[in-house]
Amino acid sequence: MNKNLLAYLSLIIVCLVWGSTYFAIRIGVATFPPFLFSAIRQIMAGGIMLVALKIIGKLQLRRSDLINQSITGILMVTLGNGVIGWCERYITSGLAALILSLIPVFVVVISYLFGFDRRRPHILILFGLILGCLGIILIFSDNLKDIANPEYFLGMLIAFGACLAWASGSVFSKFKILNHKNVFQNAALQLLMGGITLVLFSLFLDDYTELKVISGKSIWALAYLIVFGSIIAYSSFVYALKHLPIGVSSLYAYINPFIAIMLGYFFLNEPLTDITLLALTATLSGVYCINRGYRKMAIQ
Repeated sequence: MNKNLLAYLSLIIVCLVWGSTYFAIRIGVATFPPFLFSAIRQIMAGGIMLVALKIIGKLQLRRSDLINQSITGILMVTLGNGVIGWCERYITSGLAALILSLIPVFVVVISYLFGFDRRRPHILILFGLILGCLGIILIFSDNLKDIANPEYFLGMLIAFGACLAWASGSVFSKFKILNHKNVFQNAALQLLMGGITLVLFSLFLDDYTELKVISGKSIWALAYLIVFGSIIAYSSFVYALKHLPIGVSSLYAYINPFIAIMLGYFFLNEPLTDITLLALTATLSGVYCINRGYRKMAIQ
């Protein structure tokens, strides 16, 4: 199969599956220590993938791979994805997804500030950044009544930090690392090392008395996230990130928040306000403009 076609198919998997992971995380951390929940998910997924690669003779570990993928794994898996589980203790799954839909905006800013892409940005990219900032303002304005709650406010701020960490990991992986050609090994190492780091977070931040009341729904959510959220979707994302422009490989940000918000609204009774929809529209319009601008720059 053509690599470009396979990359787009991988991106479609990411778009569909990752939108539902916010819903699954919300269910999982309801009765499970959040950092331990994420650590088990990522270590199991990464370990399974490495064992499978070893069995089929495709595992080729190098010290440079371990170091580079560990950095990416800590940024994306630990500080990006893993921290979101803790945030969803205090904010809705839809809000978490909406905040993380700003990842392409952060990617553009980071790439420019750190010199990875210093081309003069297309006017559409600048317009997209403005719309992204408008989305951030609307997110805060829609949650003014809850900001007085310190845990809710902290959850929002840390979710923005997770967005920044994921974007930084994406840029680092795309521009800074000479990745091993086996993208599944890259994904496995990122998941495993990110999960191991989450264990350290868990030791200091989790309440292990919650292990006495874990529900069956949390266990099923964990299983779903291991197989679909990590093994299948994360591997697909790493493959898409390698073979597609970084602006295009961030297109999942269009679909994920919409799926997450709808699942949260219908199944978790999470609020859906007019300002939330307006923030979603502004953010996704900004992401569209950014990617459209990149495409126009590519053909100039």
